Amino acid sequence: MNLNPELPIPPHFDPQRVDQVWRVPYQAVAEVAHDWAEEHALKPAMDDQIKIALLGIDIQNTFCIPGYELFVAGRSGRGAVDDNIRLCEFIYKNIGRITHIMVTMDTHQAMQIFHPIFFIDQNGHHPPPFTLISNQDIIQERWRFNPALEESIGKDVDYMQRYLIHYTQQLEQHGRYNLTIWPYHAMLGGIGHALVSAFEEAIFFHTIARNNQSFFDIKGDHPLTEHYSALGPEVITEHDGEQIADRDMRFIKFLQEYDLLIIAGQAKSHCVAWTIQDLLEEIQRTDDQSLNQKIYILEDCTSPVVIPGVIDYTESANKAFARFSEAGVNIVKSTEDMQFWPGMENINANWDA
Repeated sequence: MNLNPELPIPPHFDPQRVDQVWRVPYQAVAEVAHDWAEEHALKPAMDDQIKIALLGIDIQNTFCIPGYELFVAGRSGRGAVDDNIRLCEFIYKNIGRITHIMVTMDTHQAMQIFHPIFFIDQNGHHPPPFTLISNQDIIQERWRFNPALEESIGKDVDYMQRYLIHYTQQLEQHGRYNLTIWPYHAMLGGIGHALVSAFEEAIFFHTIARNNQSFFDIKGDHPLTEHYSALGPEVITEHDGEQIADRDMRFIKFLQEYDLLIIAGQAKSHCVAWTIQDLLEEIQRTDDQSLNQKIYILEDCTSPVVIPGVIDYTESANKAFARFSEAGVNIVKSTEDMQFWPGMENINANWDA
């Protein structure tokens, strides 16, 4: 069994528009996708024998469009833009190979633990974006819960002080980043929350051409925790033991049911890295350690958070990816033909047998 061949990129795709926000003309795209499927004899995804899933992490305007709230520029200054040009081209070239597309969407409101309004200092000032808050900062009350939010959050100041000590302690004990105050971003209902137009068009094109509905996963909407990983938030219990959320086991199920899980998106240093880390930890709890080898990361379709003169997560992201590679995860490029990726010969051999 060999993979379906790569296809040409449809003429409607314009890489010069990937850094722009525009309305996807769904009906027109659907008609083009239908004709494209007929022209290239594409079968419904349900007929795929080699099943391939693509997970696109937080490919939203807020992270991917220059000038938006948290544009992931990387060190090149064009990070997420160039990543998404390559990702869209990868989807179009592999329309006949990708069985299913899953998308996560970071989803926030103003009054959340990582936004400036949540904290005040002794003078009543909010922390500026990119402030890092440690456990000691909370214990020593350099930063404390904003009491004006008691009604909105539904917790009083004393409760929140105990919770914040617990929360920052949990981050440190589990090797996570310190609590980061981010600019207001991915705001529910806002333009920044929407998927990048070119990417949205590509996955809609795939949906119509392969007759398979894409899956959209909302994450990050709990006010009391950060939520980088697609599998769950940074902290899942409050200090009194109350459960905030459970781990999302759907992605492990995809790994068990699919031959490949391809991962791309933003940011390499945060949501992508922690998603993969959590996947590997969950795999450790299963009886099938070979699941690591089903994970393929498109390293040229993800970039780290870099704020010149403020913070640069490039090295931590690279170290994380090195750990993933040592664990058996495949680090590949979108520009390489998938059939030549490491491990593909084993997949083909298994199907031929």
